[in-house]
Amino acid sequence: MLETETANKRQIPPVDDDTPRMQHTLSAPVTVSGRGLLLGKEVTATILPAPPNHGIVFERIDLAPPVQIPARVQYIARRPRRTSLAISNVSIDTVEHCMSAFSGLPVDNALVRIDGPELPCGDGSAAPFFDPIDKAGLVQQDMPRRVCRITEPILVEDGDAMLAALPSHDNGLCVVFDLDYGSNSHRIKRQIMTFASGNGDYRRELSRARTYSLQEEAQALWDRGMCRHLTPKDVLVIGEDGPIDNEYRFEDEPVRHKIVDLLGDLYLVGCQIHGRFVAYKSGHKLNRLMCTKIIAQMEATHRKEVALRGNTLNIRAIQRLMPHRYPMLLVDRVVEIDGDRKAIGIKNVTINEPFFEGHYPGTPIMPGVLIVEAMAQLGGLLMSQKLEHTGKIAVLLSLDKVKLRQPVTPGDQLILEAEAVRAKSRSGTVKCRAFVGTKTVAEALVKFMMVDAEQRTRDQSEVK
Repeated sequence: MLETETANKRQIPPVDDDTPRMQHTLSAPVTVSGRGLLLGKEVTATILPAPPNHGIVFERIDLAPPVQIPARVQYIARRPRRTSLAISNVSIDTVEHCMSAFSGLPVDNALVRIDGPELPCGDGSAAPFFDPIDKAGLVQQDMPRRVCRITEPILVEDGDAMLAALPSHDNGLCVVFDLDYGSNSHRIKRQIMTFASGNGDYRRELSRARTYSLQEEAQALWDRGMCRHLTPKDVLVIGEDGPIDNEYRFEDEPVRHKIVDLLGDLYLVGCQIHGRFVAYKSGHKLNRLMCTKIIAQMEATHRKEVALRGNTLNIRAIQRLMPHRYPMLLVDRVVEIDGDRKAIGIKNVTINEPFFEGHYPGTPIMPGVLIVEAMAQLGGLLMSQKLEHTGKIAVLLSLDKVKLRQPVTPGDQLILEAEAVRAKSRSGTVKCRAFVGTKTVAEALVKFMMVDAEQRTRDQSEVK
């Protein structure tokens, strides 16, 4: 149920200390109408307040039934020169300017209802979204804002283009963008700009910076039947002598818009980011790759924190639930269990492991089948948490989608993750992954048969 209560408008202070910031949503619905940038279809986007922890969600209401797509990087559709979201065969194009406005305000929770396949373009800047939301005002909510802190450097590259994320002692996000068109520098000169969310003014410095293209890029889109409703007077098309039938709003408008796009794309991580970003010739492709790397770092940091904090199931508790014993008991601790939905466990890989004596002894590598076995054991422990499985043991039934991605060597700490896909009274399916640091080393879909513990013990006695 959406939160529609209107509250007094308030000015949000800059992030300049460690005080927890609260989530915000719109104080009233906002409507933005116009044609889409590429397809040119008339469309209306209604931006509604949403409850805490809702996040940003887009909804195609021109479909029956309506389809919702969360504004998260895992739903990005790989399309050139824009950021699009898709789920199944339903997509929403050019969300980056709207997302950038949400980031700049900032808005944590909103439902964007749209009656077409592409958001309105307006003048090609973030202002058509930023201005009406800012005018309506924001309301503070009773939940703290989720924040992602860059803890280790991240670098993504594509040819000579690169985007780096670095830890920062300051709260907030800082971007240094170097826009360099090389041989086309006579049309778009090299531009470098720094923007910091903590002391910057998004409205004044960024919101009105428009999307742009070189004349030949615009012509290529026109030839493909796109943007045919637009003329150079409507958008920023740059020819040999600068903007055609138009003029810059800022002397360095192109680099400002690049930062607009970057902020919008980074917001697809799903929360505010604290860190320092350095970009050179970066675009939507590298922005998307960076989001994926940031999420991987967030997950690794969470697993590490849980591992340091937790003792949910120690080895004695594990032995009470599982029939395995050394050397085949491959889970040292279960450090987090979320009911019967998800579990995180640890296997400390030491040089004393018996399999290292014969498995590539010159360059010891943990056998992949044992990594899969460790994941399966954690999955079995997770299945044992379900009420219907009390007194039962998980027996491996099948493996699917098994992938071994990285070697595991002595000294590594193998962090195991199991997430329930489905669980019935006599069977269960678990999605498992194994990590060393931020690297995924293995994954598998494991299916179990749940067997009565007493029956299994009796069967084993008869065999003996």
